[in-house]
Amino acid sequence: MLRFLRNAHADEQLFMGVFTDEDHVLEAAKACRAAGFHFQDVYAPYAVHGLDRAMGLPFSKITWVTFLCGLMGASIALGGMGYISGWDWPLNVSGKPVIPLPAMIPITFELTILIGGLCTMVGLFVFCFLFPGKHARLFHPRQTDDRFVIVLYADEDFSRAKAEEIFKANHAEDMRLVDQDYDCNAEAAGGAQ
Repeated sequence: MLRFLRNAHADEQLFMGVFTDEDHVLEAAKACRAAGFHFQDVYAPYAVHGLDRAMGLPFSKITWVTFLCGLMGASIALGGMGYISGWDWPLNVSGKPVIPLPAMIPITFELTILIGGLCTMVGLFVFCFLFPGKHARLFHPRQTDDRFVIVLYADEDFSRAKAEEIFKANHAEDMRLVDQDYDCNAEAAGGAQ
């Protein structure tokens, strides 16, 4: 939530650094956090193990969504089958129990996975504000290919010299100050016309 409150300061500029290696971006993120910089975000073409901890992000709420929805799926399966076999359509076959729990395990497992998985996907879209037609904002043309981009808020606590020192020490190939609404796609389209 803090990230979206910070976006209310549209007059702030951003400082971005582009890296070619995941180890360098991980070390740069750790150093930026230690220096007290505020992250707008870190963009990577794939998941980098430990990057969320290096940025100081809280644990994801998606795990709770998965757990609670999986529990709901198991409850629906066991409750539904228990109601049907014990109350709505009881069958006494050779003295077997009215509610045959071992026979219910496969369906319970499947419904737990199905509902947990679907709710995880929906939760991810909701928490990340992903929706069809959303414009992808790129800070570097190869950001989704093989480049890693750290974007920091250039607020009142920001020291450009310190940020450049951290980025250079971690082999940044490019660094610059950009506006809050910067998008390399818009810049390329404007230059092409």
